[in-house]
Amino acid sequence: MNKKTVKDIELKGKRVFMRVDFNVPMADGKVTDDKRIKAALPTIKYVLEQGASVMLASHLGRPKGGPSAEFSLAAAAEVLAGHLGIPVKMAPDCVGPEVEKMAAALQPGEVLMLENTRFHAGEEKNDLELAKQMAALADIYVNDAFGSAHRAHSSTEGIARFLPAVSGFLMEQELEYLGRAIANPEHPYVAILGGAKISDKILVVETLLSKCDRLIIGGGMANTFLAAQGLNMQDSLVEAASLETAKTILAHSGDKLILPVDAVIADKFDAEANTQVVDVDSIPAGWRMLDVGPKTIETYKKVLSDARLVVWNGPVGVFEMPKFAEGTFALAHLLAESSAITVIGGGDSASAVKKAGVAKQMTHVSTGGGASLEFLEGKELPGVAALNDK
Repeated sequence: MNKKTVKDIELKGKRVFMRVDFNVPMADGKVTDDKRIKAALPTIKYVLEQGASVMLASHLGRPKGGPSAEFSLAAAAEVLAGHLGIPVKMAPDCVGPEVEKMAAALQPGEVLMLENTRFHAGEEKNDLELAKQMAALADIYVNDAFGSAHRAHSSTEGIARFLPAVSGFLMEQELEYLGRAIANPEHPYVAILGGAKISDKILVVETLLSKCDRLIIGGGMANTFLAAQGLNMQDSLVEAASLETAKTILAHSGDKLILPVDAVIADKFDAEANTQVVDVDSIPAGWRMLDVGPKTIETYKKVLSDARLVVWNGPVGVFEMPKFAEGTFALAHLLAESSAITVIGGGDSASAVKKAGVAKQMTHVSTGGGASLEFLEGKELPGVAALNDK
């Protein structure tokens, strides 16, 4: 990675404005999963150990038109204080006179949690006036929020124009592992793409086909490819508008593309539906494909047996329903047993490896679904581009 990190900059006595991703699940005013807060701890602790003070900024949810208690970061600040073992002060806003006073009073080793950046409409518009006010609070900007790096917002891109801007450890790790998949992948390199729609992933399919040795396609996307081969997918989800695109990709992909050969099908889209396993060319009328079958899993096993790098983005079945989770979980276990470098591209895939109980056996599980997908498409992420080069 050619971007400066917190290790490349003098921190002693400085005030650091750190963008983190504390967009955590909440229920009844409490944080229900603190994974993202824990992920930011190494960078926060390092900055404090270097003798700096730190103010943390994040968005939370999608507040409509101004501050609202439901989207306050106070609960996240409380959880963070528990992990750090020191008090975390809570600011009433992320800019403004009162916040400026609190920032100016910060002593080395102290932490201030700023309020939700999306309480300001200007945040998502990358309002440079707002970014300038954020920058005025600090001496250095650190971005450790990879999950928001694909958005050009005031706290992810704008602020970096006014301060020395470096990455945190989490951002550095994301760029290192995802960067391998784009810049210099080890071979054999197997990519796995799932999820419902081709239209969301056309660019990533094309980019990966130019880099990888095999591309496994599962989930709803596979239905459209199978239909493009002339198979009758009956009531399965098929994107009619993407059939021509799928045909073009099939024509140019040689033997790189691996599609399901059998399927777990259901008579309705329902957790309690009747199911059966059939080959993909013999789905009966009124039935739909909701997971890959055992023959397909055997194919995956063969394809993955000698892989040295595997990148996975998107489940291969409707894994939220237990009857249609087997394919996705079997894939997760195959990767856990593999000696390859395994990079899981955030979002549903991250939640699938966690549900399968094998997240810790993966080389890297990305914290950003949308950001990792755009990165794999080969796009430059605004929040990364804004950081200072080494």
